[in-house]
Amino acid sequence: MVKKLPKVDVVTTGMGWTGGIVSAELTKAGFKVVGLERGEERTTEDYLHGHDEVKYTVRKELMHKLSKDTITFRNNLNEVAKPVRNIASLTIGEGTGGGGAHWGAQTHRYYPYDFEIRTLTEKKYGKNKIPKDMLIQDWGITYDELEPYYVKFEEMAGISGEVDPLAGKRSKDYPNPPMKKTPSMKLFQKACEDLGYHPYTVPSATASQFYKNPDGEQLSACQYCSFCGNYGCEYGAKADPIVTVIPTAKKTGNFELRTNSEVTRVLYENGKATGVLYRDTRTGVEYEQPADLVVLTSYTFNNVRLLLLSGIGTPYNPKTGTGIIGKNYCDHHTIMGATGFFDDEKFNLFIGTGSLGMACSDFTVDNFDHSNVDFIHGGQIEMHQFGNEPISNNAVPMGTPTWGKEFKKASLKYSNRQISVVAQRGIMPWKQHYLDLDPNYKDAYGDPLIRATFDYTDQDRNLNEFLVEKCAGVLKKMGASKIDKHVMPEHFGGNFTYQHDAGGAIMGNDPKTSAVNKYLQMWDCENLFVCGASAFPHFGTTNPTTTLGALTYHATEGMIKYLKKGGQLVK
Repeated sequence: MVKKLPKVDVVTTGMGWTGGIVSAELTKAGFKVVGLERGEERTTEDYLHGHDEVKYTVRKELMHKLSKDTITFRNNLNEVAKPVRNIASLTIGEGTGGGGAHWGAQTHRYYPYDFEIRTLTEKKYGKNKIPKDMLIQDWGITYDELEPYYVKFEEMAGISGEVDPLAGKRSKDYPNPPMKKTPSMKLFQKACEDLGYHPYTVPSATASQFYKNPDGEQLSACQYCSFCGNYGCEYGAKADPIVTVIPTAKKTGNFELRTNSEVTRVLYENGKATGVLYRDTRTGVEYEQPADLVVLTSYTFNNVRLLLLSGIGTPYNPKTGTGIIGKNYCDHHTIMGATGFFDDEKFNLFIGTGSLGMACSDFTVDNFDHSNVDFIHGGQIEMHQFGNEPISNNAVPMGTPTWGKEFKKASLKYSNRQISVVAQRGIMPWKQHYLDLDPNYKDAYGDPLIRATFDYTDQDRNLNEFLVEKCAGVLKKMGASKIDKHVMPEHFGGNFTYQHDAGGAIMGNDPKTSAVNKYLQMWDCENLFVCGASAFPHFGTTNPTTTLGALTYHATEGMIKYLKKGGQLVK
């Protein structure tokens, strides 16, 4: 028996960054919001004394466990997908904060080119530059339209940064100065400058100084302890929904958080959402939560799965190219480049953060001429000092024995004498890459798992080959005595990258080619908004959080307009 609850103004389906932003902005506007979260509530006290590599990096304590539900994966339409059971391959956040609890906190913006990629590519290079089955499209919003909302996210999260000289125009500088430069970062910077590139300090949501954001939430100064990515920040220095937007929502008195509450359906009738169905994960009791506005704020896979399970929108068919839901799936797959080993330099690689580093965007988007290369878009060249944990980091030059005396000797020699320079690449959508419901595998409650179909393409291989050479060139200029270039596997192996997945409920200005408009409002259901990287029509070169945060801030303005006036916001 489903228990029906009193109706509220708004219900959200996850309490990470998007759910937190929606809850904060709509409660400040006076609306009653219920935030549903399938995991437990966390506070910074839960992160105390959490410097345990085995618990967090190896066993993924802060991630969703894959025993009750996971995703299935295959490379192409002719394969039978199999469930992903390795927790190291699929790291999806669970509990309040979501991915914002354990993220590395790199906070790049996307570039103006990203938002008008098809128009600008065709204008400069002609239509033949875009392969037939590459489904790039404009996003329905421009960088200039989104720029004020980038600022809003950066000020809420207290971003510490140095402006990328090749990025889009900014109306305001970062609210905090950049992180400190280590000797290895300075070496990278000099090498890039000598090569004629334009290096800058990576923008970071770890505060470089004590900072109070516009909502009055306090962030502490970063300690550079290195327990950052995969970990919650016990100091409260890393921006996290549990120290920023969720406390803001709670202070209004208009917010109710319900944990251990897993949403299983969006309830849909006569073209509108009436609420959601959710299950208490402790008791199994099902509840109906009616609402005037439903906002999907879970991870990409679950946003798309909820739409498909609820029968909202037309599922994408890769054979015919028809349908929308599930289309343009992209995984920001394995980040590769080269590793340099130094005989004459030694670095303190055990200090760091999840975003401490330098980067250059000379080969990003269309910052260089693509006339004579066989790919579009590009990649960011970067060097990070995350803080090497001893179990996860034991790099030795290729050809070194994998055990015994020589391995131990090389391990000791290079433990503080190796640096990787890598490239994050733009990932383009293809007709054959998509998400749908698996016909064979179900979760513990009998619902189909989401299935991902994805593989490397010639675009990926050609771009990777180009960028690996650039990475190796930087290491050579830095003075590395040995350089090992990373080898790209023949096929994508299902190791989904750091919660970087996009598409499936993409945005645009045409209901025929997109699921949501520029306010992330469903074309097919006016009181349903879908927030997150599921709206990205392609994956840009860098981490998605800043862009999904900016899009969510923009979307909340649309939500408020809808709650006051109703109707479709954008035609």
